[in-house]
Amino acid sequence: MSAACIFCQIAAGAIPAKLVYEDAEVVAFPDINPAAPVHLLIVPRVHIETLADCENQHQALLGKMMGLAPRLAREHGVGFEGREGAGGFKTLVNTGPGGGQEVYHLHVHVLGGPRPWKAR
Repeated sequence: MSAACIFCQIAAGAIPAKLVYEDAEVVAFPDINPAAPVHLLIVPRVHIETLADCENQHQALLGKMMGLAPRLAREHGVGFEGREGAGGFKTLVNTGPGGGQEVYHLHVHVLGGPRPWKAR
C-alpha cells in the first residue's frame, strides 16, 4: 500500500467510497468523474502503478479484474447479451501519461450506457 495513493486509501477503507464489489484482492466503485452513464473502476488492493509494471506474478490478478468487468456490467444494466442482443460496455486501462493515466494505481474502467458519451 502507498499511503499517498488515493486508490490504496479507498481499498483500505481509509477514504469512504460506494463499493459495488469487494473481496480480498480487488475493490470496485463508481468513478467520481464519470465519462458514461455507467462508469466503474476495478482496482486491485495491492499497489501496482501501471499495467506496464505488471509481471508474470500478476497474471491471475489481471485475469480476475477482466473477468469481473462483464459481471459488474451486467449488474449495472449494460451487460452484453450476445451478438444479436442489446447492451455492451467498454473496458479500458490507461497506462502512463501518453495513455491518459491520471491515478498511478492500476485500474480497469468499465463504461457503458446510452450514448453519446465521451471516451476516455
